[in-house]
Amino acid sequence: MADEEKKFGKQILGKTVVSKSGKKFGMVGDIIFEARTGELIHLVLTNPTEYTGRLELERDKESRMLIPFSSVIAVGDFVVVSEEDII
Repeated sequence: MADEEKKFGKQILGKTVVSKSGKKFGMVGDIIFEARTGELIHLVLTNPTEYTGRLELERDKESRMLIPFSSVIAVGDFVVVSEEDII
């Protein structure tokens, strides 16, 4: 079980982020987490879509868009997020 948990972070990178209604946000480029606790804080978006650009998402120091990990509903072929929890 521990090996599966270690692989999870690598498995989520590069997946497409979509809302429950199917709106595409971009791809997971990185994951920000709290080092002491291991708590996942944000997904860092790469290749954000035009739709995502219109949202006022939080950004990091390098102006990359951030999606709160608390908004993630499911991870499979896509990372599904609750748009209501983001905006």
